[in-house]
Amino acid sequence: MDRLGTKKLPGSSEFGPLKGLKVLDIGTLIAGPFGAGLLADFGADVIKIELPKVGDPIRQYGKPTSNGSSLAWVDGARNKHCITLDMRKPEGQELLKRLVEWADILVENFSPGTLESWNLGYSQLSEINPRLIMVRVSGYGQTGPYKNKPGLDRTALSYSGLSYVSGHPDKPPVKMGISIADYLTGTFNALSALMAVYYRDVIGSGKGQEIDLALYEAPFRISEDIIASYGVYGEVRERVGNRHLSMAPAETYMSGDGRWITIHAGLNSSFKRLATAMNMEYLLEDPRFIGMRNRAKYTDELNEIIEKWLQNHTANQVLEKLEAAGVPVAPVNSVEHIFQDPHIAARENIVEVTDSEEGKIPVPGVVPKFSQTPGKIAWSGKSLGADNEHIYLGLLELDLLEYEKLKEKNVI
Repeated sequence: MDRLGTKKLPGSSEFGPLKGLKVLDIGTLIAGPFGAGLLADFGADVIKIELPKVGDPIRQYGKPTSNGSSLAWVDGARNKHCITLDMRKPEGQELLKRLVEWADILVENFSPGTLESWNLGYSQLSEINPRLIMVRVSGYGQTGPYKNKPGLDRTALSYSGLSYVSGHPDKPPVKMGISIADYLTGTFNALSALMAVYYRDVIGSGKGQEIDLALYEAPFRISEDIIASYGVYGEVRERVGNRHLSMAPAETYMSGDGRWITIHAGLNSSFKRLATAMNMEYLLEDPRFIGMRNRAKYTDELNEIIEKWLQNHTANQVLEKLEAAGVPVAPVNSVEHIFQDPHIAARENIVEVTDSEEGKIPVPGVVPKFSQTPGKIAWSGKSLGADNEHIYLGLLELDLLEYEKLKEKNVI
């Protein structure tokens, strides 16, 4: 284990604060792989493992490229070394165990019990590499009465309670515009992996550990005071549309030229600046609007006044006036607006990667920005099995004849 564990990966990343961190990504779609991808953005060496001839389903997710691949894959698998391996077969299981000797972290999101049925559970893998950190993502976690239930983004949002409070009060609950539970879970799994690395290497335990994360738990964790409010007051939060429960104005309004604008001026200081910018200082003396609690109580009346004011101004006029006054305001951007925005460009929030088959493709940039050890996008998502030779013949030093036989048997 020591020899392989210290061996440098061919094509190793040489940038970022995570340079030298070794990760196996054996998951599919988003909730597992996105976490590994965040680590890869900052220099971790990530080996992405996919089923031979099939690949990760995300290769077929979303808009296709001109060659039939997926734009989601181009971005989602960036900075990863891609190999194929059938872990259901005994030969594949042995190869994964050899890769585990090399790894610091393994990220997976199979149904609970799947890896154990392949003799690849944490108890088996930690015997091979006691320093291994295994991040396990599943719909409902590795324990509990629902552990064997399947879970996906939308069911996770529903179960977590987040869907219940999303939408307008007179309409059904609505989903988010993206797979937010998946991406939140991916963020939590990257964070948890690094916390375990800190415990192992900085605190100095020298030991890895198993991390259990359910897909519903990330959105549940960000549910504000919903749990406390019910526990203390028996209050069930309902859908309130775009309203803020404690502040007004905090709403999305339509400008006179048909552009949506979000204004969040619920704080007393912000409301004063808003009223002044609208030349409506009299609102500051109106007893309905004095203090945050009063304004929240009379949200409808206040919104009507602000809506009428916006109808007499273009979006640019509204933004210019309110930004100059220091009022928190923003346009509701479509992706077209985002591409035209100078701040997005200045922050390098969109960068181009060169795909080997598609050419230059714009993708979200690396977040956040480090002053000394910035992350970067070294390459886009690779073709299926692109790094097989580098990993199997280079890192694992398989005999060429053995390698060819494994290919013939569709193990790799």
